[in-house]
Amino acid sequence: MGNWVVNHWFSVLFLVVWLGLNVFLFVDAFLKYEKADKYYYTRKILGFCSRTLRKQLDHNLTFHKLVAYMICLHTAIHIIAHLFNFDCYSRSRQATDGSLASILSSLSHDEKKGGSWLNPIQSRNTTVEYVTFTSIAGLTGVIMTIALILMVTSATEFIRRSYFEVFWYTHHLFIFYILGLGIHGIGGIVRGQTEESMNESHPRKCAESFEMWDDRDSHCRRPKFEGHPPESWKWILAPVILYICERILRFYRSQQKVVITKVVMHPSKVLELQMNKRGFSMEVGQYIFVNCPSISLLEWHPFTLTSAPEEDFFSIHIRAAGDWTENLIRAFEQQYSPIPRIEVDGPFGTASEDVFQYEVAVLVGAGIGVTPFASILKSIWYKFQCADHNLKTKKVGHAALNFDKATDIVTGLKQKTSFGRPMWDNEFSTIATSHPKSVVGVFLCGPRTLAKSLRKCCHRYSSLDPRKVQFYFNKENF
Repeated sequence: MGNWVVNHWFSVLFLVVWLGLNVFLFVDAFLKYEKADKYYYTRKILGFCSRTLRKQLDHNLTFHKLVAYMICLHTAIHIIAHLFNFDCYSRSRQATDGSLASILSSLSHDEKKGGSWLNPIQSRNTTVEYVTFTSIAGLTGVIMTIALILMVTSATEFIRRSYFEVFWYTHHLFIFYILGLGIHGIGGIVRGQTEESMNESHPRKCAESFEMWDDRDSHCRRPKFEGHPPESWKWILAPVILYICERILRFYRSQQKVVITKVVMHPSKVLELQMNKRGFSMEVGQYIFVNCPSISLLEWHPFTLTSAPEEDFFSIHIRAAGDWTENLIRAFEQQYSPIPRIEVDGPFGTASEDVFQYEVAVLVGAGIGVTPFASILKSIWYKFQCADHNLKTKKVGHAALNFDKATDIVTGLKQKTSFGRPMWDNEFSTIATSHPKSVVGVFLCGPRTLAKSLRKCCHRYSSLDPRKVQFYFNKENF
C-alpha cells in the first residue's frame, strides 16, 4: 500500500483535495439548510459546549466564501488540465507516425463495433471547439464556467451594496451549475481500459508490442476502453435534498398571513412596521426576510427585528437605502391607498442571541446597525420589570441619541443610544478594571474596520488567566 501511494502520489493528492472540496460543499449546503432556522437547533445542541465552538456557527458566510474560492481554484485547475489533455488528443489524432498514441487515437467510435474509443476527437478534421460544444461534458462545462463567473463577479461587495437585484438573480444561477455538475460526467469523456481487456492485454506487457496487436500469434489484442460512470451526483444529492427541503419550508412559512397592526413614519425616511403572524416566535437580535409582491415577486430583503420577545407583536425599521426600500416606503406613505401585502420568512438567528449568556455586554452599533440592539435593550427592560432571576447579564453599555427627544426613537427607552466613536482602549480598560472576573460579550453590527479594532481590543484586554476577565467578540453577519 505504501509503495502504491509513493508511485501514485499525484493521484492520491488530487483525490484528497477533491474529497475535501466535496465535503466542504456538503457542509456548506448543511449550513445553508440550517439557515432555515439559522442554527437555532444546532445552537441548542451546542448549548453545553464552549463559547468558542458555538461562535464558529456565526462564521457561516466566511465559510461559504471559502468554499466559493475553493470551487474557483479547482475549476481553474480542472479546465487547464483538460486544455492540456485536448492538446494531446489533437496532436495524437493528427499524428501519422504509427506511434502508440496515434494507434490508440484511431480506435473505433462506432458503437456497433464496441465503441472502444479513447480519443474523443473522432477524425483529423474534428476541432477541439467542435468537441467542446457538441459533447455533454464540454457543453455542461462551458455552462457551469459561465454561471460560476457571473455568480462570483456579481457577489462582490460593490455589486451587493449598489445593485442588490443583480446579485440576487445571478446568484441563483447556481441551479444551472448544480444541474450541469450532475450530468457533466454522463458523456464518459474520461475513459479507462475495461477489466476484461486488462486481463487479456495488460499495458505493462502489451504497450511495447502495439505493432503486433493484430497478429494472430500475439498474446495481446487491441485494448478496449469505456467511460467512467458519473460520480458527482452522489456528492450533490444530499445537499440538493437539503436545499429543496429548505425551500419548501421557507415557501410554507412565507405564505402564512401577516397582519400589519401599526405603521409609523420616523424622521430621516425610516419606516416602522409592527406586525402579527400566527405561530411567530422570536429571540432577541434575530432578523426576518421581507417580500412585497406589489414591488417585486422574487426579491426578499433581510431586516433586523426591533421588537422584544415579550411584546405581542414583532417590528422592523426600514431605512431608504435603494430602489426597493424607497418604493416600499413610498407605498406606505400613500394615505388613500390600501396597505401593501407583506410576506415574512423567519425569524433567523444571529450572534446577538447569546447576549444574555454574558455577565457584561457591550453593544456597538454603527448607523442603522443600532437596530439589532433595540430588541436586546427592550428585552432587558422587560426582564428587569418581571424580576427574571435567570438573567445573567448585570450591566450594559450606555449612550444617547436624539437629545431633543424624551425617549430613544428606536428602542422607546429613556436610556438613549449614543453616536460617535469612543476611545476603545479607555473603554475596554475601564470595563476590565470594573469587572476583573467577568465574562464580557462584545457585540457589533457595523463595518469591517470597526470590527477589526474591536477584535484587537478583545484580545488585548482578555486576561491570560481564564479565571479573570475575558472578552468575546461577536459580529452580526448578513
